[in-house]
This record gives sequence, C-alpha cells and structure tokens, in this order.
Amino acid sequence: MSRYNAKKTESKWQKIWEKNQCFKTDTSSEKPKYYVLEMFPYPSGRIHMGHVRNYTLGDVVARYRKAQGFEVLHPMGWDAFGMPAENAAMEHGGHPADWTYDNIDNMRAQLKQVGLSIDWDREFATCDADYYGKEQELFIKFYEAGLLYRKESWVNWDPVDHTVLANEQVIDGCGWRSGAPVERRKLSQWFFKITDFADELLEALQTLDRWPEKVRLMQENWIGRSEGLEFTFEVVGRDEGITVYTTRPDTIFGASFCAISADHPIANELAEKNENLKAFCEECRQLGTTEEAIEKAEKKGFDTGLKVRHPFTGKEMPVYVANFVLMDYGTGAVFACPAHDQRDLDFALKYNLPVLPVVLPQGEEGEGFSVETEAYTGPGKLANSDFLDGLTIEEGKKAVIDRAEEAGWGQRNINFRLRDWGLSRQRYWGTPIPMVHCDDCGVVPVKISELPVKLPADVSFDKPGNPLDHHPNWKDTACPSCGKPARRETDTMDTFVDSSWYFLRFCSPHAAEPFEKEASNDWLPVNQYIGGIEHAILHLLYARFFTRALNHIGLTDVKEPFEGLFTQGMVNHMTYKDSNDKWVFPESVRTREDGSLFASDTGLDVAEGRIEKMSKSKKNVVDPDDIIEQYGADTARWFMLSDSPPERDLLWSESGIEGAWRFSQRVNRLITSTEGLCAVTSVMPEGLSESALELRKNTHKAIKDVTYSVENLHFNKAVARLYDFVNQLGGKVTGTGAEEAKRESLETLVLLLGPMMPHLAEEMWAFLGHTTLVAETPWPQAIEALTVDSSVKQAVQVNGKVRDVIDVPKDAGKDEVEALAMASVKVQKFIEDKTIRKVIVVPGKIVNIVAN
Repeated sequence: MSRYNAKKTESKWQKIWEKNQCFKTDTSSEKPKYYVLEMFPYPSGRIHMGHVRNYTLGDVVARYRKAQGFEVLHPMGWDAFGMPAENAAMEHGGHPADWTYDNIDNMRAQLKQVGLSIDWDREFATCDADYYGKEQELFIKFYEAGLLYRKESWVNWDPVDHTVLANEQVIDGCGWRSGAPVERRKLSQWFFKITDFADELLEALQTLDRWPEKVRLMQENWIGRSEGLEFTFEVVGRDEGITVYTTRPDTIFGASFCAISADHPIANELAEKNENLKAFCEECRQLGTTEEAIEKAEKKGFDTGLKVRHPFTGKEMPVYVANFVLMDYGTGAVFACPAHDQRDLDFALKYNLPVLPVVLPQGEEGEGFSVETEAYTGPGKLANSDFLDGLTIEEGKKAVIDRAEEAGWGQRNINFRLRDWGLSRQRYWGTPIPMVHCDDCGVVPVKISELPVKLPADVSFDKPGNPLDHHPNWKDTACPSCGKPARRETDTMDTFVDSSWYFLRFCSPHAAEPFEKEASNDWLPVNQYIGGIEHAILHLLYARFFTRALNHIGLTDVKEPFEGLFTQGMVNHMTYKDSNDKWVFPESVRTREDGSLFASDTGLDVAEGRIEKMSKSKKNVVDPDDIIEQYGADTARWFMLSDSPPERDLLWSESGIEGAWRFSQRVNRLITSTEGLCAVTSVMPEGLSESALELRKNTHKAIKDVTYSVENLHFNKAVARLYDFVNQLGGKVTGTGAEEAKRESLETLVLLLGPMMPHLAEEMWAFLGHTTLVAETPWPQAIEALTVDSSVKQAVQVNGKVRDVIDVPKDAGKDEVEALAMASVKVQKFIEDKTIRKVIVVPGKIVNIVAN
C-alpha cells in the first residue's frame, strides 16, 4: 500500500482521456442525447474557486449521464468581448485581443487541470471573427424580419465607461460594471423588439418546471404584465388632452394631480416659452431611466399652470412635470392618488396637495382613517368614491373600466414593464453592427457575403469615447446598395448578444451558417444549464428572447433554450484586515501562541472581518492552482460538492479541504489494502453467506441512494452517502461469495465516485485489474430486491428511556413486535421485578413499556 499521489496520477489520466477522445461528442451516435452546459466564463486571466465549483457541478452531471448511456454534449467557450479588455489596453498598453487570447490560454490550461469532461474540439471565443461574423448575419436576418429597429431615444449613459446601458444593466441606479451613477442621454440606438415576445416569454415561464421558482418569479416581475385603464384627461383651455395609463383605476376618486414626463410633448412645448421649466426638464434628464434611480431620487415637480378635469367629478386638478415619470413607460403621464402610492404621497406632501384615502383597511371607517406619511397599499373596501363605495379593489377596477368604455372616454388595456432591448454600445471591443449609413439610401445592411465586418487591428485608446468613431478610415466604406461613399455604423453590440445564442453554435461549431437547424433541433433545449442567479434577468431573459426570435424567422424549431436550470451558490471566505486597515490574503494570516492573528509578510496585527464572496479586491481568495498543486483536483472537486447543498453559498475552510484530501487517501488505502479479491471476470455465486449477503445489500442500497441524489442534483447528499458506504466496507466478510461481494462493493464504490473524483476512480479501477476506463463504463444498476430490508430496526423504551434496539420483521403485527420487545435480554433487566402497566407499540418506530 502506498500513499495516493494526486499530482502524478491526475496528469496521467488527463492525458489518457485526451488520447482516447473520451469526451468527444459523436453526432452520429444512436444513443439518446443529453446537453450539459455551464455558463461560459469571461477570460479574466485566472480561474477562481467559483469557476471550480460551477464547472465541477456540470462535470458531475456530464459524466453521470455519459455513464447512463447518453451521448453527451459538454462544450466550453469564452464570453470574450467587453470592457475589461478595453480597460486593460488603456491602462497597460497593448491590444484587447492579445490580452484576451493570452487569458484564454491561461484559463484553458487551468480548467484542464480540474479534469473536466469537455469536448474541447467545439471551443470558440465570442471575439473570434468567425463567431461574431455569424452573429452579424443573425443581426441582418433579424433586421430583415422586422425584429430590429433604430430610433432616437433617451438612454442610460455610463459616464465612466462612456457607453449606453440597457435597463437590465443598471443596478441600483449605477452601471453594472463601473458602479458609476447613470445619466440620461438622447442617442440614436439599435433595439431588439423583445416586447413583441413579452406575452410568450411570460406565459412560457409556466412550462419551465425545472427552473428555480425564484428565477421564474424574477423574470415574471421584470416582464411585468399589467391590466389597467387608458384614458384621456380633458385639459382646461386646450383642445388636446393628456392620455394616462393606470393599473389602479379603483383609486380614481382619490386623484389630486396629474404628472407628465419631462420629455412629454406638452412639457417640451411649454419649456420653449419658460426658461425655468426648461432648466427643470434638463435636471430631470440627469436621472437614469431605471426604476431604481427614480425611486431613490427626491421627488420633484414643476407646476405647468395647466389643469385637467376629473372624468367623474369634473373637479380641476393641477398638471405637474415630475421627475418620477418617464416617457418610455406607459403614456408618459399618470394621475396620482397620494393616499395609496408612496411616490405620489411623497410628492403631494412636498407640494401641499390633497391626500384623500379611498381604500379603507378592514375595520376602519371613512371618517376616522387618514394617511399621514406612509401610503396605504393593502387590501380593503373602497370609500369616498361615489358609486364605488363598499366594493373591493378588484370590483372597483372593473366598475371604473366598464363605465369608461361605456362612456367612450377610456378603454381596458394591457401594458408591460419590459422595454425593447437597446443593444448599441459605444465601445471598440465588441461585435461591429453590420449596417452602413448612406446619404442617398439611408441605413443599409452589409451584404452577408461580405461578412464578417472585422474590427480594425490598428486602434487607439488615447481619447475618451468610441475608438471606432475616432479611427481615421475604418468607418469609410461604399454603400452596399448604390456603391456611393458611405459610413459604417461605429457602435458595437451589447456583449449580452454574444451570450444569447452561443449554446446554439456549440451544436454545430464549424458550420458555414450560424448553426445548423437540424443540429439545434437535435440537441436543444439544453437539458441541464448551470450558472449564477445573478443572470436571472440579463442573460437568461435575453437568451429566451433570442431563441424565440430565431424560431420566429424559421432558423430553429426550438422555442425555449434551457429545459433545466440550476443556479449554484457563491464560494465565500473569511476576510482579514491588518492594523493599517489593509486587506490581507488568507494564506498570509498566522496565529500567535496567545491566539491573536498577524500577517506573516508584515508582522502587523490582523483582525477577522465578515465572511463574504471571494473577491480579489478584498483578497479573501484561494488560488485553485495552489489547491490542486497541494491536494489535487479531485480533493477540490470533492470539497466543492460535499460542504453544502450546491444551490447555497459554500464557506471555504482549510479543515474542509483537508478532510476531503484525507477521504481520498482513505479510499486509496481501503482498495489497495483489501485482500482476498476474486478475478475481475468472476461471477457471483449462489447461496451467499450472511456477511456476504449483507455486504451486497449495503452495496446496492448505496447505488440506489447515490443515483437518486445525483439525478436530483443533491450532490452533498451523494457525498454523505458515499462516506457512509466507505464506513460500511471495513467489516469482515467470510464464507460463500465473500471475495465476489468484496470485489463488487469496491468496484461499485469506484464507479459511484467516478463523476466526482474521476482521477482517483480511474487509478483505483486500474488497480482492481480493469483495462477499461471508468469514463467509458456504464453506471452501476441497483438490484431492487437487495435494497429492500426484510426487517427494520425498532427502539424499545422502558418508562421513556431506550434500553434496546431490536430487529423486527417488516410485516410483523403489534402482538409480535410486543413479544419480541419483551423477550429482549436488555429489556428484561429493567422490567423483571416490575408490574407491566402498559405497552405502546408504534409500528416501524418504537415500543414503549410502562412499568413500576
């Protein structure tokens, strides 16, 4: 018996897998297909423990499904465009492409050390001209199908990254990458018509039963379908009215003012004659366009002097330009009921406007209920509302809409919170938009035969703004239609376009077209998709839209891209700071004799901070290379799977990784030290001894339990069950079938470990005499008869204290169970001189004897 050498063993088996092309997908195979995919990484330069966890989870699924007899597609690529490469070029010099491809080389080598069952022949990066040229082809096809358009609109502008952001890319009013407060600008932008698919995207969420409920709810809320009333206020003294949309027509009798957007046509008209209003409108435009920015901002307004008439009472209400109303949402105008909307209430209190409650909580009377500083948004009955009094909210909504439609001044309408996807970005390192601006022909798509429109290599980053716009000649071209001099579109595509169809390209990565329709129909939807929940709105919604749009134009028969979605938790670690308030790497932290901490490199005192997601900025990171060098990839994989349910955050600990390493050594010792094994080709004999039969039962129960856990992605439970199984293998086995049962148990252990600790499994499989590979061996099948116990363990209590645990036949009646309990030698000691008052039998669980 020798110590298991992970470093030497793992590289050996990785070379063998590669030589044998174990994980190359055979598209001609008659096996059932299974597509496993983890969200592909951004090539930042180094993998981190989050990568190790994410790709280990996917690898377990891929190896397990392959062992089950599926033809598995498990590819890898690189989400390679984006700002970090451009920032690195600006900061350090050089070119984004060099930085990106160097990082890809580094990270590929690191990922291969983890032992992933990847078909590397399908690898590509989104910054490959071949890939983004195909993306340009899809762009043109979407444009020709009417799913793309260009218009001037107010956009979210990141003042640090100097680019436009989609609403989904603004987090708490700030740019998702830079963290800078977002501003508003009016630019000509390209938009995907994602709103054309809003109903489909919403309804189809109900079919995604293998998605986390939380993700489906987040998408449902983001799409935000609502039914309401659209009507037009009469403006006193003007011919034109103000059209509003409301989801709460039941509160119409509580209206106290009308508010319009700073970009509303009436606001623009009035601002031309009023410098103060013009300045206020400009101030409003400094806010971002997202709900977060609006909610956080102080509510401000400008009284236009206009009045509108209430459609039921005829009372006149003031019209304000308000900074919380956006032109792109609804009609750009709202009526405000301050008592039942916090935003309206804050505004009304600021400008001393009426606050009339029209929804009363249960038990409140109309005269005694008032709203002070907090709007009432709960259920109740309507009051102070004429013909609506006494109705519920839903009854009131219907009644108002019915009257509006009967009288002809309003109609029932459906609205969506979702807005079209603005995809134009004013950056270099992205897919060039394949359109040309011609003075005679207008905007014209590039001919597909002339794709890809490649990025220029000779680019400069010495000026702020879009490098493509500054390039001396790249944008100069000929019109594809008339041949006259024209200008290329200098905006590039949002990088989320790149990740909205990459899973389709993996199905036929070398095809002349973006993807082969037959291949997409064969492999999609992805059977198991794995990635972070932070992509619930951005990537996952965009990918769903893109797939439906491709289906709409006939390029694929698939409508939903991901059948099953699993969102893994983060990898966390303790943070440390020294006495100079500087972050300290965990490996630099040492402990003195008195228990205090210090930094080994500086000697400064160190204090523990919060446990947080691993982050380079806080230095609470662990380098996967160091872990693999010291303990091996299998140890890292095992720890990632064992410590907590995979959907929850995982706390990294030295004791945890050391425990995983000790387990690998234990498995090695168990297998290499077991004596008395039969030949590989031996057949299980009849008439097994009691100990051999017990071992076989334990083996097949383990198969059944681990299979169930892996099938349902309960990897930590599978790990726990394998710990138990290893504990069960230490007993003495003798008699008929002992050698065969021992071989079966050890081989089963190896095969069950295969998806999780693949290198160790291969080494032990070879030690057991096999010339085949675990990677190409079928998953063990449990014999059901061996997993069913004929008896059960049942505790016996005397006066409430457990005195013995007895074996009871599964089908035993109460009388038989009671007799077995009373016959127990251990129990007899506690009842022999006492009177039995009562015996309570709970079948399959417990016997309680009451005696005194």
